[in-house]
Amino acid sequence: MSMPLAGVRVLDLTNVLAGPFCCHQLAHLGAEVIKVERPQGGDLARQLGADAELNRELMGVSFLAQNAGKRSVTLDFKLEEDRTRFLDLVASADVLVENFRPGVMQRLGLDFECLKRVNDRLIYCAISGFGQDGPLANFPAYDQIIQGMSGVMSITGAPDNAPYRVGYPLADTIGGLTAAMAINAALAEKQRQAHFIDVSMLESVLSTMGWAVSNLLVAGRAPGPLGNDNVTASPSGTFRTADGLLNIAANKQEQFEALCRVVGHAEWISDSRFCERQERLLHRRTLAELIESALEHDTTEHWWEALVAAGVPAGPVYSVAEALDHPQVRDRGLIERFDDSGLGRPLEIVSGGYRIDGQAPRVMTPPPRLGADNDALLQTAKAAPVCDRETGDK
Repeated sequence: MSMPLAGVRVLDLTNVLAGPFCCHQLAHLGAEVIKVERPQGGDLARQLGADAELNRELMGVSFLAQNAGKRSVTLDFKLEEDRTRFLDLVASADVLVENFRPGVMQRLGLDFECLKRVNDRLIYCAISGFGQDGPLANFPAYDQIIQGMSGVMSITGAPDNAPYRVGYPLADTIGGLTAAMAINAALAEKQRQAHFIDVSMLESVLSTMGWAVSNLLVAGRAPGPLGNDNVTASPSGTFRTADGLLNIAANKQEQFEALCRVVGHAEWISDSRFCERQERLLHRRTLAELIESALEHDTTEHWWEALVAAGVPAGPVYSVAEALDHPQVRDRGLIERFDDSGLGRPLEIVSGGYRIDGQAPRVMTPPPRLGADNDALLQTAKAAPVCDRETGDK
């Protein structure tokens, strides 16, 4: 299928997750993504993951998860020959993505002001924990640091066990998606020129916390941990059945009334504690206990089907394995498979999570070995402009 970013060249100088995840999205949209890595070990993610053998091979699971479809070259920016080769790549690129601490690329003489003299149409995206300026700009930041400082952890968990971190790298992932969105917007500019995109993971996460932030800014109500309950509606949360857990989102009045009838308690509809939305919020715990006492007489599967048939949104609580194995996910092509992965075994990874013209996005090649494309992509350097640099380490 025709891909929106076909013909776009992206230089991926990033490590571990936020930046690689951004470039993972661009690759699945058809961009040619060239991963520029250190000769000594490359992306740290090559050594991370649950399979120790793959870590030793510099093909760790963490790397495999978001680097399919990319090419890999190795360059040492301390060597003038490699710096010049890099500038040659920059001259041919549309996008550059990096996630070093602010100031590192400037010390190397490879910052935006330098590189836009090499390529006056270059979209340069810098992803960092806190952005390129401000009092915390030079502080180190990992996903859990950002989850804590953004307030996400303060509203995750139940009142008796919060704060809790979200169970996957939420901040890294949101930072990567934010960067990919901004890059695509810059690429769409009709008269494209060079742009510097400054992505703060902290701000990216805060921008997704719309209701929690707005309740504080607009209504003066500080958000807090509610466990699995919905802050705006009841009954809306997770309920125990005879054999497991069921999420129910009876957010509207008609959905609440339908729920009452399905579980055999139509009298709740006229109960003064539950008959109106605000009263249900005030008596949330009592209502939840009554609902669970009714649900304990049958299975999650039974109640799920019955509630959905009555127009009440509901769904089981799955493990990751159960979610991936469900035909709704399995049959829509979310998982792409490489039988010839170069690893001595097949490889399956998650793709973009959307379809274009009815087809899930695909990349053509598995994640690359470190430096696999040096011969194909690194030629004798041309006479490209070089900025002066101070001594600094990558």
